Amino acid sequence: MTKYVIHGGNQLFGQIDISGAKNAAVGILPAALLVEGVCRIENIPQISDVTLLLKIMQELWAEVRIINRNTLEVDCTAIQNRQVPYELSKKIRASYYMIGALLGRFHHAEVALPGGCNFGGVRPIDQHIKGFVALGAEVDVRGGVVHADAKELRGASVYLDVVSVGATMNVMLAAVMADGMTVIENCAKEPHIVDLANFLNSMGADVRGAGTDVIKIRGVKHLRGGTYSIIPDQIEAGTYMAAVAAAGGSVVINNVIPKHLDCISSKLREMGVQIQDMDDAVRVTRLGKLVRTNVKTMPYPGFPTDMQPQIAAVMSIAEGTSLVTEGVWGSRYRYVDEFKRMGARIQVDGHVAVIEGVEKLSGAPVRACDLRAGAAMVVAGLAAEGVTEIDCVHYIERGYEDIVRKLSSVGADIRVEVVPREDEGDEAADQAG
Repeated sequence: MTKYVIHGGNQLFGQIDISGAKNAAVGILPAALLVEGVCRIENIPQISDVTLLLKIMQELWAEVRIINRNTLEVDCTAIQNRQVPYELSKKIRASYYMIGALLGRFHHAEVALPGGCNFGGVRPIDQHIKGFVALGAEVDVRGGVVHADAKELRGASVYLDVVSVGATMNVMLAAVMADGMTVIENCAKEPHIVDLANFLNSMGADVRGAGTDVIKIRGVKHLRGGTYSIIPDQIEAGTYMAAVAAAGGSVVINNVIPKHLDCISSKLREMGVQIQDMDDAVRVTRLGKLVRTNVKTMPYPGFPTDMQPQIAAVMSIAEGTSLVTEGVWGSRYRYVDEFKRMGARIQVDGHVAVIEGVEKLSGAPVRACDLRAGAAMVVAGLAAEGVTEIDCVHYIERGYEDIVRKLSSVGADIRVEVVPREDEGDEAADQAG
């Protein structure tokens, strides 16, 4: 077990390179199950969610070859197993993409209900199932496992009752080899949905309209192998932008698509942060005081819910009172009690958090209660006075590649510390006795 130890108060200067998008990678890897041939996938992030998905794919008899740190080849030509191991799938939310991919290729899938982060809201998969049923599948949930079967899949019209990234991507996966045309309406528009569509098209699919609220998919018989590079991670970049805003300094964040960051940049600019867009980088500078702002999370191109805890960390040291309204999930404020340990003044009423800025946060022992809340603890710790110790950092490592090294490279005083498990401590005491 490990924890992060941060000595706060250092301004950040230098450059950070952004890794491939976690939310794109966890959709594109399952999509490779649809392909007969070798998929060479570049700009893969080195994160635990990717490691888990690769283990699942190998259990399904996919061949995985690591080319270098961020490039791999996947060959799913010979896979026959259509049952995802229960213990693996329950550890990761993105395992549900295996349902769409296996159903699309084999017309059969057995996948445990997904795991991943629990940040206080219910995240059902009813819209995924609605799409599968519309395509001709019979779907049943028994013993915590989703069983999906279809004699054949036929194109259909699917209207999503809510804008759902996961359902949009999963129905895409199931539909790319269905017979005829599938039209998905009320789609999510996030950059990783466009990336998944581009990956599928590069392998021979016919997907049009990704990035709009209507996606049309004309089914094809087969997908072939090819090479594809994953887009940069919008949320990782936004997290480091928030880190500079909170700690102060000036950092160039490389390997980004500035347009994807507009929704984040605009709010930080309102708070007094200078942001300069370049071709594939942004320079983030904060030398003066931060001022209040209001944020409401919305589907893309609105402010992303995955940046809500990080912007709250910045607001906690801004002058004045800021408001955060969670417009995507019913609740995403489990991290608030951890912020309060550090001296933040936050009150939550339903979907709204009222944040009264303080002059300084104080370092304290805190825990990451989910992926993005954990990243927010890091942001807060960088700005705090004193020492912040963050437990449960395995959540953070689900979505951030080398976060400690990257922050250290721009002047943060952050290190990884190994924490003995309680049973190890007991064993050591027994031996000493």
